[in-house]
Amino acid sequence: MRRYGKHTDEDDIRSRPNRRGNRPRTHIRPKHEDAAEGMVLTVDRGRLTCLVEDRVVTAMKARELGRKAAVVGDRVALVGDLSGMKDTLARIVRITERSSVLRRTADDDDPYERVVVANADQLAVVTALADPEPRPRLIDRCLVAAYDGGLEPLLVLTKSDLAPPDKLLELYGDLDIPYVVTSRAELESGEAVERVREQLDGRITAFVGHSGVGKTTLVNALVPLERRRTTGHVNAVTGRGRHTTTSALALPLAGAGGWVIDTPGVRSFGLAHVDPSRVIHAFPDLEPGTEGCPRACSHDEPDCALDDWVAEGHADPARLYSLRRLLASRERTDGD
Repeated sequence: MRRYGKHTDEDDIRSRPNRRGNRPRTHIRPKHEDAAEGMVLTVDRGRLTCLVEDRVVTAMKARELGRKAAVVGDRVALVGDLSGMKDTLARIVRITERSSVLRRTADDDDPYERVVVANADQLAVVTALADPEPRPRLIDRCLVAAYDGGLEPLLVLTKSDLAPPDKLLELYGDLDIPYVVTSRAELESGEAVERVREQLDGRITAFVGHSGVGKTTLVNALVPLERRRTTGHVNAVTGRGRHTTTSALALPLAGAGGWVIDTPGVRSFGLAHVDPSRVIHAFPDLEPGTEGCPRACSHDEPDCALDDWVAEGHADPARLYSLRRLLASRERTDGD
C-alpha cells in the first residue's frame, strides 16, 4: 500500500475515474425559481402533507435544507410531482421566514427546543373547569410561550356545567385575554361552537391543552368530518381517515376562512428557551418602565425599575403582579 508524505506532488496523487460518467457533485444548488408555494398540514415520520392550491401533496424535505425542519403551519416551496395523486412525492426546497413560532421544551432543564407550530396568529389554551381540575400554572406557561412566540392568546374554558368559571377568569382578568366559556350541552347544540368560531374567523389558531379537557372534541365540532378526512392521512389497510392528536394537524375552518391546528395533549410545557425580555412585549403599559432596569433583569428582583414605574402611577400594580406570576412559572413545576 503506497503511503504519501507531508509534501506530495500532484503527480503522486492518483485520481479515480468517474465510472458512472456523470458530472461531479457541486456546491451550487438550483434556485428553484419555479417552485410552487404550499402550507404544511402535518408531519409524519419524515413525510409532510402539504396543501398546494387545492391539492393535498405528500412531500419530503430536500437534502440541501440540512437539519432545518419544516413544521405544521410552515409556508414552503415545493418541486417535483405536485399532482397529489397516490404514490407521488414532491420535495420541499425552501421554508419561508416564519411570522410566529410556538415553541416548548420537555422541561425547564432541557436545552433542546422544539418548534410545535409556525405562522399561527393565535394560541387557544383549552382548559376544563372540572374533571380534570384546572391547572393555572400550565395555563401560565402556555401564555408565556404565546407572548414569547408572537401569538395572541385565547382562553377556552370547557365543562362550565360542572363548575363556574368566575374564579379562574378573575385570575387572568388583568391580562385582558379574550375568552370563551362552553358547556357540554352548548357543544351538543352548536351554540358554543359558534361562539368559538367567532374568535377564529380568518385566523390561524393553534389549540393546546392537556388530555381530557375536551380540546379534540371541540376541534371535531369546528371542522366537519369530510374536511378532516380530506386533509388527514388515509390508512392504507383500513381505508379510513386517521385523525389523531399524536402529532399536530392543520385543518381548514368551515366557512370562516381560517385554520385550526390541533396539537397533542401536553403534560408539561417547558420554557427553557424563553427570554424574559421578550415576554415584556406583551405588556405595553409596563415595557417603557424597563428602561431603567439593570442588564439581564429578570423583572422580579430588588433593582427592577418596574417597581418605581408602577409606584409613580404609570401602570396598575395588578399588571405587574400578573407579569411576575407568568415569569415565575418558568421556575416552577407545572404539575399542580
